[in-house]
Amino acid sequence: MESQTNIKEFNREFDRYLEKKRGQLIVKRIIDIVLSIIGIVVMAIPMIIISIAIKLNSKGPVLFRQERVGKDFKHFKINKFRTMVTDAEKKGMQITVGKDSRITSVGNFLRKSKLDEFPQLFNVLFGEMSFVGPRPEVPKYVELYDDYQKNVLKVKPGITDLASIEYRDESTVLGQSEDPEKAYIEEVLPTKLELNMKYIKKMSVFYDFYLIMKTLLRIVSFERIDER
Repeated sequence: MESQTNIKEFNREFDRYLEKKRGQLIVKRIIDIVLSIIGIVVMAIPMIIISIAIKLNSKGPVLFRQERVGKDFKHFKINKFRTMVTDAEKKGMQITVGKDSRITSVGNFLRKSKLDEFPQLFNVLFGEMSFVGPRPEVPKYVELYDDYQKNVLKVKPGITDLASIEYRDESTVLGQSEDPEKAYIEEVLPTKLELNMKYIKKMSVFYDFYLIMKTLLRIVSFERIDER
C-alpha cells in the first residue's frame, strides 16, 4: 500500500515537472518540424535510391509500418524501410535476435547504418514522434509496464534516446540468450525504461542535440568496428 502511495506521489511530481518543461517542449516541437522538413528534402534522393535497392533485393513493399504506442497511449504506425522478408512478424518474434534469417542483405546494411530509420522523419513531421525521446514500443510489451514505467508515455517517443545508444547492438546481445524474448522482457526492457526516465528528467533542447551527436558518432564508430 505504501509503495503504491509513493508511486502515485512520484507520478504527481512527474506531471508537475513536465508542466514546468512546457515552454521547452514547444521549442522542441518547432525544432522537430524545421529539422524534419530539412531532412526530408535533403534525403529525398537517397531515400529513392534506397527504395529501389529494397525492391530489387526482395519482394514486398518498400516501407515497413508497425503499430507502436506513443504519447498518452495513442497508437500510431511507425515508418521504416523494410529490412526483412515480407510478413516477417508472422515468421518469428517482434524482436530481432542475432543474425536473424528474416533480414535481407540490403536490410542488414540499412540496419547497421541506421538508414532504415529515415522514413520516421515523416512521423516527426506529423507530430507522432520527436527526434529525441523514448523509443516507441509495440503494444504487446507496453502492456507489461507498471505504473511507474508508464510515465515514459507522457512525452513523445523519439528516433533516438539514451536507450538507443546503450543498446545499439541489442539484437546481438539477445542472440546470446537461450530465451531471447524472456531476456528482453526481464532484463533489457526494464533497463531501457529506466534510461528513458533518466532522459526525461534531463530533457532539454541542448541535451537533445547532444544525444543526436552522440548517436551519429556511435553509428560511425560501430561501422568501423564492424569492418575489422
